[in-house]
Amino acid sequence: MLAQKKILLAASGGIAAYKLPEIVRALRKRGAQVRVVLTEHAAHFVSPMALQALSGYPVAQALMDPAAELSMSHIELAKWADVVLLAPATANCMAKMAHGIADDLVTTLLLATPAPIAIAPAMNQQMYRAHATQANLALLRSRGVVQFGPADGEQACGDVGPGRMLQPDELADALNAMLTPPAKPLAGCQMTITAGPTREAIDPVRYISNYSSGKMGYALAQAAAKLGAQVSLISGPVHLATPAGCQRIDVSSTQQMYDAALRLAPKSDIFIACAAVADYRVAAVAEQKIKKSDEQMRLTLVRNPDIVAAVANLADKPFVVGFAAETQDVACYAKDKMQRKHLDMIAANDVSQPDSGFNVDDNALHVFWADGEQLLPRADKYQLAEQLMQLITTRYQHETN
Repeated sequence: MLAQKKILLAASGGIAAYKLPEIVRALRKRGAQVRVVLTEHAAHFVSPMALQALSGYPVAQALMDPAAELSMSHIELAKWADVVLLAPATANCMAKMAHGIADDLVTTLLLATPAPIAIAPAMNQQMYRAHATQANLALLRSRGVVQFGPADGEQACGDVGPGRMLQPDELADALNAMLTPPAKPLAGCQMTITAGPTREAIDPVRYISNYSSGKMGYALAQAAAKLGAQVSLISGPVHLATPAGCQRIDVSSTQQMYDAALRLAPKSDIFIACAAVADYRVAAVAEQKIKKSDEQMRLTLVRNPDIVAAVANLADKPFVVGFAAETQDVACYAKDKMQRKHLDMIAANDVSQPDSGFNVDDNALHVFWADGEQLLPRADKYQLAEQLMQLITTRYQHETN
């Protein structure tokens, strides 16, 4: 897949930049055209002259290059590339990239290019593990940036841990795999996913809701679309962009989500109930704002319809996946819910943990089905969604074949 591909190799200033000549060799060996762009600090670790000799192109370093057409080399190179590989990707460069800072040629190219971007992190293990770095990586991955590595091992500073840039041949192979058209095991599959919270009105200005951000459901929709599914995403109120290739249906209340789900489920092959719906609603919504008068306010709540149970009990039901957000006895409650509501699979998570569950970037899941289970360890929700979607695909195909 690399034959005749135009690869823009961008490098930021880490010690791993000394591997750049071998990366250029590995990419050209596979038939790619390679142009190299260096930050000021990267040029301290590797010779631009050597990179020019190996790539066959001048090495770009200046944001405004008088020798370039219209003196705008960042636009020329951004349009030239079929794919951009940032290697090494330092913590500083990734932070700039995540937050749209373009103050040199490399970061400007990363912002200006329409081409897919891959990054190969390289830094001290503590810098890699830092919350800020992990948050920036999660943000970049959510935007479609592909991450290669890092590897574990001894580092230049003497530390041992994650942060070593992958070897040149490994990067070339990873880039080849990235550009290989992905398998579409869910091509032709109609999928409906619910996501986010629901809101139950109390009066015109107040409502009952929960802490769900919708990130897990949206990540699942993105992962399903990548596998070829036709995705209908029924979304409660969230501040998230619609995943590419998905049809989004916005709702507010549980009843609205129920109506949309029961309309779409009979036409679906797979139904995933990821939304955190309100189990109860106010019996009588006040037409006007309730004024603060008494020390206590009493509300009468009534049960909302059970969306996932209703879908699972359809005469011609789809393959139904539920979620169980629990704070104790997670496995016990999840398996009971799966059996009681006639679900095909259930993904359970412990929302009492501060680093996973609602309104955070990471999660961990324990997935159950009739004759098996699998633990998906804590990861950012986009990585976790891809793992869960692969598992759902396998189980769905097993059930339908």
